[in-house]
Amino acid sequence: MLTTTGVADNNLIQRCLPSPSRRALRPYPVIECFQKIPCNPCSTSCPFHAILPMDSIHDIPVLDFEKCTGCGACARVCPGLAIFIIDESRGDGTGSVTLPYEFCSLPQKGEIVSTMNRAGYVVGEGTVIRVSAGKTSGTPLVTLSVPIEQVHDVRFFCSKKDTDQLVSKDGAEINTDKFINSEGVDDEAMICRCEGITRREICELIAEGYTTVDEIKRISRAGMGPCQARTCGPLIADEIARMTGQPRDSILPSMHRPPVIAQPISFFTGGDEK
Repeated sequence: MLTTTGVADNNLIQRCLPSPSRRALRPYPVIECFQKIPCNPCSTSCPFHAILPMDSIHDIPVLDFEKCTGCGACARVCPGLAIFIIDESRGDGTGSVTLPYEFCSLPQKGEIVSTMNRAGYVVGEGTVIRVSAGKTSGTPLVTLSVPIEQVHDVRFFCSKKDTDQLVSKDGAEINTDKFINSEGVDDEAMICRCEGITRREICELIAEGYTTVDEIKRISRAGMGPCQARTCGPLIADEIARMTGQPRDSILPSMHRPPVIAQPISFFTGGDEK
């Protein structure tokens, strides 16, 4: 699913979770970082050293759940908004999801919101139980109370007003197939998460005559984010092949300029980082 829609499936999510006994004990983070990209703020920000040291800045984060307290420091600094704090220990049939939120204005404690899954579909309702804007820096965190069975589905929310407007505009339920194309893939699926570009936008560019990954990169910025097209590049090539009829293996990836991967300063200075 990740390579075709940009949305992680249940198998990938299950690999991120601690043991059932640890899940019932106290809050824990779910790090939905599945691609090797040059990024490590989570490992350097953890005050308990629960995210294991990385040999390379491209390593995927690995958690020691026994050290982790679920404090949320990692979620606040993740530039990809890929870390969520889950609490299944409440024992009252509800759980909580703490998620990064970069929009204005922040919701109010006690507000009832529409909860959404990774694909952007409404899955239910939640109650805002905590809003933490951060004392100095970092992404604000919003904690939602949701039914316990939805803690691994809920990854965003919108106000009830916004949901009502969307429903009334289309005259139909939000969770319909109206955004699903003939291949069964959601046109609103996020192709380039770094730059926020959807499959629909990519397809529109191809229809306009942009038929190489590099052309689409230059006109849309898809592939210019932190992951440098590691995720979106193959997805864009897939769409070009599908819409133009070109063989998939004939579509070249975007041009990479050196250094292709991040390097420490000592690599260029011969060991002297000064």
